[in-house]
Amino acid sequence: MRIHELGHLVLYVRDLERSRRFYRDVLGWNEIRGEVPLPVPAAAFSSGRTHHELLLIEVGPAAAPMPPGHRVGLYHFGLKVGDDDDDLREVVRHLTEHGVQIQGASDHTVTHSLYIADPDGHEIELYVDVMATEEWLADPSVVFAPIRPLRL
Repeated sequence: MRIHELGHLVLYVRDLERSRRFYRDVLGWNEIRGEVPLPVPAAAFSSGRTHHELLLIEVGPAAAPMPPGHRVGLYHFGLKVGDDDDDLREVVRHLTEHGVQIQGASDHTVTHSLYIADPDGHEIELYVDVMATEEWLADPSVVFAPIRPLRL
């Protein structure tokens, strides 16, 4: 067996419409719509790479919040948002316009990354690759280089 790529992820959300607006209107992800009624309130999003990369399933306002701190489960997921630091600076401007707080910014040697949270607290890494694939393939240890503060 061999994994070819990460296909999609599914997130439980409290309020589907609130999360739909965030992923569609703030992050600019394309929502996939269909005529078939779903058995649960859900929304799917795709960049066009595959049929869906994100599925949101509404669980309602009474759902338990994610516990803070170290825990078993999803830490964050990453979304590539451009090709260079100019694109990342534009993301900062866009997020600021939409009132989204940037929780962190890191230089990972292979990527430059911003960290935000969606309305339910799922952490999202918004990144650009700053090292060519051939370079990190030649020296995979750079993937684990010490994290430095990002200076845009």
